[in-house]
Amino acid sequence: MKSSKIILDRSYVVGKIDNRLFGSFVEHLGRCVYEGLYEPSHPLADELGFRKDVLDMVRDLGISLIRYPGGNFVSGFHWEDSVGPVSQRPRRLDLAWKTTESNEVGLHEFAAFCKKAGASLMYSVNLGTRGADDARNVVEYANHAGGTYWSDLRIKNGAEKPFGIPLWCLGNEMDAAWQTGQKSAQEYGRLARESAKVMKLVDPGIELVVCGSTGPVIETFGDWELTVLDECYDYVDYVSLHRYYENPEHDTASFLANTLDMEDFIHTVACICDTVKGKKHRKKKLNLSFDEWNVWYHTKGQDEELIAADRWGQALPLLQDVYNFEDALVVGLMLITLLKHADRIKISCLAQLVNVIAPIMTEKGGGTWAQTIFYPFMHVAKYAKDTDVLMTLIDTPLYDCKKYTSVPYLDGVAVMAVDAQTGACREVTLFCVSRDPDEEHTVTLDLRSFGSLSLKEHILLHHDNVNACNTQSDPFRVAPAPGPGGTVEDQTAVLRVPALSWNVFRFTACEQEFEQKPDK
Repeated sequence: MKSSKIILDRSYVVGKIDNRLFGSFVEHLGRCVYEGLYEPSHPLADELGFRKDVLDMVRDLGISLIRYPGGNFVSGFHWEDSVGPVSQRPRRLDLAWKTTESNEVGLHEFAAFCKKAGASLMYSVNLGTRGADDARNVVEYANHAGGTYWSDLRIKNGAEKPFGIPLWCLGNEMDAAWQTGQKSAQEYGRLARESAKVMKLVDPGIELVVCGSTGPVIETFGDWELTVLDECYDYVDYVSLHRYYENPEHDTASFLANTLDMEDFIHTVACICDTVKGKKHRKKKLNLSFDEWNVWYHTKGQDEELIAADRWGQALPLLQDVYNFEDALVVGLMLITLLKHADRIKISCLAQLVNVIAPIMTEKGGGTWAQTIFYPFMHVAKYAKDTDVLMTLIDTPLYDCKKYTSVPYLDGVAVMAVDAQTGACREVTLFCVSRDPDEEHTVTLDLRSFGSLSLKEHILLHHDNVNACNTQSDPFRVAPAPGPGGTVEDQTAVLRVPALSWNVFRFTACEQEFEQKPDK
């Protein structure tokens, strides 16, 4: 058994959680929309064709925001195709995913879905094959009260009140070779600037996300951000980050250590934003939108075969990764990393929501089930909402692996909920992942600065087989259970963290006392 120590102090706060951190992403891709969240022939379909069982799972997951409609899809998308009578909407070829788009689900329908799910809508505009004029038109359609061509068309199409979409993406991954309408940094920076100008002239209250690099492995990473922000810094509010991790070599130690790369990525982009701020002598701080992140690799070869076999088909089962237990640990580690940077990361979107690299899976005409990655996200969305992130210092043994050196066996972050009137600490929650494949860790946690706390609950996600998955026939093979917990004496907690595990330790003020004792 190894020993680790965690140091917290309620005075050292990284930042307040922006609840938009608990976002997701819906793209017109594969079975995410059609046969996923939308299936009008399903026995549980509502009056709009959305599956009630899927909506229930989205609410359980705690999704606060949904980015829509893409993704690569948006770079060839005409938003006008997605409004008006469904029977009159045109069918289009989607060049991004080599499928046919019916436009049966469009802006009005998806805005209604978000309302039902209790999530805010984050809408992407096409800056690949289109530009500033179309971007300002869709803002007018969605957000202007009435009395103009586009706003009156919205009213005619059944939405008397504006949708009031608060957050908009200026295209998607515009540096990428696979993007329809790929642009140089200079081209995109100017287009983003001019689009942002007219969009904010229509609605000054909106916030805008400009495309950062597709990822840190792209050759132009860094130069792209510097050039783009030099053009549009004054007109945008966030810069986007996208990152996916994979384990094709079945190297668990390196796979779990990938959040060291994620830390570097976040730090680098934040530094670039601050460099441009300094260069321009601005007071405005540009924050970050990590609006695509996940594990993605299980189905990449299969997807190419599916597209080749049914080019221009509909609702192909693309990107239907089946996630295992170690994937859930990586997602937990990515969530911890996002929380650690709550001072700069205000928005994040787990990509995607249903069937496509998703926490929620559906069977056409049948049931739903939660993938392994569902649970860490659900826990963080539930227990980190409306909290302060605490600076969390961890003294733990280190290991080396093929890709990284000096990797901490334990990673974690704590959040604190305070009483709005008195400022007293109501609850401290510690999210923690063990990367240790062999040994349980005894973790000592000093709680003196928080008053008198007791350990209310230890939630554990663990499985002896890192490749264990949840499937339609065995949906709860990997699921949370009560953990071994620990003790709290003299304002010091001694906690048990099993090998290779996701952990949620909840401490509450002593009037809510409920202490779990360790197994004997």
